[in-house]
Amino acid sequence: MLFAMKHFGNVGVGVTSPQLFRANDRNFYVVKFQNNRLGSKVLANEFLAARLGEIMGLCFPVSSSIEIDEETIQQSARLKALGIVAGRHFASLYLNHSEYVGKNNLFKADNITEMAGILLFDYMFHNADRTNNKKNLLLRKDEAGYKIYAIDNSHLFRTARWNVAHLNSISTIIKPYYRYSYGLLLRDWLSPPHFIPYIKKVKEMSCELIHELVKEIPEEWLSDDAERQALINYIILRRDMVEDIGEVIYKHIPMSRGGYQWWFSTLI
Repeated sequence: MLFAMKHFGNVGVGVTSPQLFRANDRNFYVVKFQNNRLGSKVLANEFLAARLGEIMGLCFPVSSSIEIDEETIQQSARLKALGIVAGRHFASLYLNHSEYVGKNNLFKADNITEMAGILLFDYMFHNADRTNNKKNLLLRKDEAGYKIYAIDNSHLFRTARWNVAHLNSISTIIKPYYRYSYGLLLRDWLSPPHFIPYIKKVKEMSCELIHELVKEIPEEWLSDDAERQALINYIILRRDMVEDIGEVIYKHIPMSRGGYQWWFSTLI
């Protein structure tokens, strides 16, 4: 866990009012708070995505929980105005010198095929926000070249205010997401084989691992045991549906790159 050392003000324009902090590791982080306008499940969603991102090998920024003490809050008029409470919040590494991904710069990325994992994840967890929001994919240049990062997992399950009934209602639905950059990726760049390694990693997740993952979500972010169990049930069900989810994705890939043609061949 990280510890906040200093607050540096607003960052971004998200509904969760994220703020920029320097942490004890001397890096800068975008922090979302327990008492944001959408509620603490925002943090549970972010934590879940971060852990699954590690398991699946997704191009998410490095993330962690971060402890903010009362002294740090009292030193910032902005934090006091927001009513931030001391405790554990969610931090994602700040990606400076980055730009939003679009049709004019997507081709620069050296890790385009890694977006297959991001699409699969978003289909699994009904994260329509990333395909609809043009600011949730960043392109950043480092010593190795240009890399895409997928940010902001606040709206998994279509909402940060999900409950047991909502999870149950969407658990078997496979909804396609292909707006903006996702449409470009499916039309011009990705092929079915790019998804296979990520599908394999999902299928390899044991029920025990999924239970442990949900158990790790801090109590103050998700306190209802019934909701935790519903979350476990949802992840297990989507794990078992992952090949079906892949087939829906392949339908949006042109036949010239193995889309429909590849999909139908799996049924023979």
